[in-house]
Amino acid sequence: MKFVISSSALLSLLQTTGKVISSKNTLPILDYFLLDLKEGQLKVTASDLETTLVGVIRVENIEKEGIIAAPAKLMLDSLKEFSEQPLTIEANESTWEIKISWKSGSLAIPGTSGLSYPAVPELDEARNETTFAVDALINGVNKTIFASADDEMRPVLNGIYIAIAPKLTTFVGTDAHKLVKYTVDTDNEALEATFILPKKPALLLRTVLLKEEDDVAVSFDAKNVLFKLKNYTLICRLIEGNYPNYGAVIPANNPNHVIADRVELLNGIKRVAVCSNQATNLIKLEVRPNNIDLAAQDLDFSVSANEHLSCSYEGEEITIGFKSTFLVEILSNIETPSIVMELGDSTRAGVFKPIYDDKQPSTTLMLLMPMMINA
Repeated sequence: MKFVISSSALLSLLQTTGKVISSKNTLPILDYFLLDLKEGQLKVTASDLETTLVGVIRVENIEKEGIIAAPAKLMLDSLKEFSEQPLTIEANESTWEIKISWKSGSLAIPGTSGLSYPAVPELDEARNETTFAVDALINGVNKTIFASADDEMRPVLNGIYIAIAPKLTTFVGTDAHKLVKYTVDTDNEALEATFILPKKPALLLRTVLLKEEDDVAVSFDAKNVLFKLKNYTLICRLIEGNYPNYGAVIPANNPNHVIADRVELLNGIKRVAVCSNQATNLIKLEVRPNNIDLAAQDLDFSVSANEHLSCSYEGEEITIGFKSTFLVEILSNIETPSIVMELGDSTRAGVFKPIYDDKQPSTTLMLLMPMMINA
């Protein structure tokens, strides 16, 4: 294998695909990139067995095709030290040495045979296929991933539930305390299917989608899902199991509606939460016509705080407690200046929704379970 490539282009490709590589790999070969050069392009594969990311780049100057496994850390550490310039990369297929040459010098690092690198999983012939607009996928991941769990006892909560229906796709993330449901109009024709996308590949997908403009082809079967982009292919094992009936916990009709300035409320909660109990992070909201009173205290350290904020309110006076860290997460992941909080009573979940000036092709609902105020 021998070719010439831009140092910055190669570094960008390796940095992106390298995000897959785990620090605790079970197989030594997984600490390597698989470099496959043929037909005018370099294909770089990285995997942790559960998730595989394949990136491709066009290479104009190829002297010899080939395939080799290159140590990920050494490759990345080496390439980070170069300014933008052409590099000549040559791999000796008998000694597996990789030589990188540039105008004023060269370096050599040990590679290994790529034959033992795990094969990319293949989907069943009876797989489902559809396409997504880039914005729909990015927003679906961005708005729900923070609400997903890290729960070894309930692995189905450790990812994003994606439900595809004709003309509509729903993304859901929950950790049983907070829940986000994002629904967007999509061209799915007659397809109706669901799968649970794990958190790590969801974050990787978000990274590669930021550079994408074209629609994304998505294929999935009972075990794996494949996202086909212009220069990247991401394939990962799905989380198996039945996702909980999230619709059952969403209140059908919370009669008390609070309209508030999102940033003002968020900053007020952050200030008051400094004095909340370190174990519970409880913050109390007393809502009445035209104002919200925020209060928190920690009796163990004799500290307390309160703040008075204006709002628009329709409903009965209500006092409800929430975990301040969860409140901050929810309000930070809504982008509109104003929000509406739909409340029932102190024991029912609060629903948070953005307020838009015009009609949107999507809807966002965020839910937070309350805490006992005397907890």
